[in-house]
Amino acid sequence: MKAAWYEHNGPAARVLEVGDMPAPKPGAGEVRVRLHTSGVNPSDVKGRKGREPVAPRIIPHSDGAGEVDLVGDGVNHARIGERVWIWNGQWRRPFGTAAEYIVVPEEQAVALPKQADYAAGACFGIPALTASHAVNLHGEIGGKTLLITGAGSSVGYYAVQFAKAKGARVIGTASGARADLARQAGADFVIDYKVKDVTKVVKDLTSGKGAHGIIDMDFSSTASLIANGVLAPHGKTVCYGSNAHGDVQVSFPTMLWNSLTLQIFLVYELLPQERKAAIEQLNREISAGHLKHAIGKRFRLDDIVAAHEAVENGEVAGNVVIDIS
Repeated sequence: MKAAWYEHNGPAARVLEVGDMPAPKPGAGEVRVRLHTSGVNPSDVKGRKGREPVAPRIIPHSDGAGEVDLVGDGVNHARIGERVWIWNGQWRRPFGTAAEYIVVPEEQAVALPKQADYAAGACFGIPALTASHAVNLHGEIGGKTLLITGAGSSVGYYAVQFAKAKGARVIGTASGARADLARQAGADFVIDYKVKDVTKVVKDLTSGKGAHGIIDMDFSSTASLIANGVLAPHGKTVCYGSNAHGDVQVSFPTMLWNSLTLQIFLVYELLPQERKAAIEQLNREISAGHLKHAIGKRFRLDDIVAAHEAVENGEVAGNVVIDIS
């Protein structure tokens, strides 16, 4: 099979290779998927740059979509030919979706609703599930105000839609280049965080009270917003990332005296019931035709270096997808 891989950490142009490898075969409880698309996420880029490889050779990317073409013992043969999307394709395992085939436990190949194409399916495992779970962690949000940082990002774009579907008022932050995406997703108000005082604008929009909750992509910058009062008393911050690799200082007095909650999660490590709820919400919105997908740019597998560089440089608004076939 044709595949892309790296054997050492480093810059994309130096370590990524494209060539032929033996096609994998499914074991008991597994399915093999002939991939049509592979999603490139920031975590894939960070892993290639500096996360210690779990094996001598790594086929990157955890997200992708395609068709089941082989099944292992114990798997219903009716799954052969099923359109599916993949989650955790390369989490704690060496061979991900940047290849013509992948073998995964059958539960990691989820039926792709007919309303979604393969490019959209390559955006579900990390961006959409992260967004779905982040919104679910806020509980009942009808009539409440959520601040979604990076509302024009891959995750933020979905988070805005899930939050609006549950009746929330959404204030999003986005750069000028991504503001239109945030608005397309349904954000009620978009703040250009590069030129505006985010806390002041949020307070102005909430009669001085602050947002009821935050869905945050970069705690290293959002921590200071919390200290400045962007969150209303008894509010909650749900965070799934930080641009700072080290510790982030939190204002404990602000957290204490306002009874604030901070919850951090990693989408790769969702509990089974959490992932089930996130997938069910995702499927509901897709099947109802409510969910929009932002494919920013598509590349061929031979151009995987350019795809990684596009994600790394932040030059693409929307998801970056590689077409395998």
